[in-house]
Amino acid sequence: MPVWMCGSNKTLRRVGPAAGGKKTGSKRTSPTVARGNPLRPHLHLLPGECNLSIPRRIQETTYPHTPIPRRHLTGIRAIYRLSACTRRYGRAAWNAAGPAGIIHDRQVLPEPYPYISRSVLYSKTQPGEGCIVSTCTRRTRLKRGVLGAYRSYRGAFVDSIRIAIVGVGNCASSLLQGIEYYRGKSEKDAIGLMHWDLCGYRPSDIEVAAAFDIDARKVGKDVSEAMFAPPNCTTAFCPKMPGTGVAVRMGRVLDGFPAHMQGYREECRFVLADEEEASREDVVRVLEESGAEILLNYLPVGSEEAARFYADCALEAGVGLVNNMPVFIASDPAWAARFRERGLPVVGDDVKAQLGATITHRVLANLFRQRGVRLDRTYQLNTGGNTDFLNMLNRDRLASKRTSKTEAVQSVLEVPLDDDNIHIGPSDYVCWQKDNKVCFLRMEGRLFGDVPMQIELRLSVEDSPNSAGIVIDAIRCCRLALDRGIGGPLIAPSAYFMKHPPVQFRDDDAWHMTEEFIRGVRDD
Repeated sequence: MPVWMCGSNKTLRRVGPAAGGKKTGSKRTSPTVARGNPLRPHLHLLPGECNLSIPRRIQETTYPHTPIPRRHLTGIRAIYRLSACTRRYGRAAWNAAGPAGIIHDRQVLPEPYPYISRSVLYSKTQPGEGCIVSTCTRRTRLKRGVLGAYRSYRGAFVDSIRIAIVGVGNCASSLLQGIEYYRGKSEKDAIGLMHWDLCGYRPSDIEVAAAFDIDARKVGKDVSEAMFAPPNCTTAFCPKMPGTGVAVRMGRVLDGFPAHMQGYREECRFVLADEEEASREDVVRVLEESGAEILLNYLPVGSEEAARFYADCALEAGVGLVNNMPVFIASDPAWAARFRERGLPVVGDDVKAQLGATITHRVLANLFRQRGVRLDRTYQLNTGGNTDFLNMLNRDRLASKRTSKTEAVQSVLEVPLDDDNIHIGPSDYVCWQKDNKVCFLRMEGRLFGDVPMQIELRLSVEDSPNSAGIVIDAIRCCRLALDRGIGGPLIAPSAYFMKHPPVQFRDDDAWHMTEEFIRGVRDD
């Protein structure tokens, strides 16, 4: 029978049926999804006709009346997350099943709910309406029996988080290295993480599903190889990366290729690939067919057109967005409304490093305020030797970056400083620094009795791992939003993780709000 794929616009779209498994010698491979099947993250799947029972203990943690054939288990990534609707399994499980019954290929929905957990496929319909569901047949490797590929969390089973990356540069390299690095760690010796276990999701649960770049030394290569290709120059703290099976695809150039770089050595700059640029349709198709759930934007500063192009693709493909660069998407009311309407979460904008110049400047500015010290003037000058700093030599590309960094500091002050008394932004490119960023910070103020004081601070950090420590949590928070059916900007995570969120909060408040979001106390 045909499969009907449900969109979030209350429509059903007909696609080809799922392909069955093919015999190879004496073995049968796992069935695969039919080519072109739009597996969007807010569109999920349940087993259809099932005629082979599984152990009762497994049935009790899924739908009580839905036995799952063993042949389907390799494709159902998180069906076990949807339990028998007890309160301990969360709102997603209750909304997914509740009083609804499942009759073969038809599910009657208890209430409108656009997203559950990669296990249910339906649209935003009204209570009592039904929709056709079918079997998800993505391959996974099962170890030690039926449940070996799943990890228990509060009685449910947790699956992986599939990400797509735009810009396989230093920041992406550090993130992917970190995912592999922490795979062999335990909670006790996992240094450098804010959260080891974030509602059941660990760093190693993140996997890359697709990647786009425009550099000739990266396009066409496996992500595990491309992430170390020039001009990437960040520390290789996990140099033995296993192959991902995901090739970097040619992306869309637009304004993502700074022309002023051409006067520098190839080892330090981008080299444009001689490949046909991806169209909007190409990007959307890759996002859909790869099963990506979250798109990470790592484009160069100043890529205004390119950033909006990929944000638009994310909306059409139905994936969440983590916007790590200073083009205002989450903080733009028009874009925020579009993501909210589509029921897709967005975290942004412009990632705030784990312990970098901006967070340090904010903490000190807030300390001035709390201790009754009047801040009169301040500057923050940064130097570095990666492509980010080379790109920012073109001052025409810095408008949004300066706005992002300056507002991040101004927002914690009781009275914002005049423009003449605050200067925050990149200062210069020093090639031999590579991915090392050096910040020179000065703050001048007045103490008790109007007595002047000054702070001079020098901060030296490896730039890209410093951002990865934040992004690894932003991804998991974005996935929580997908699991809970939350669309639009995530206010709390954005305020804590990003320099230019939709709403600025002081860091202590943003931290508490983010913890509440993780616990499910607040929706955004």
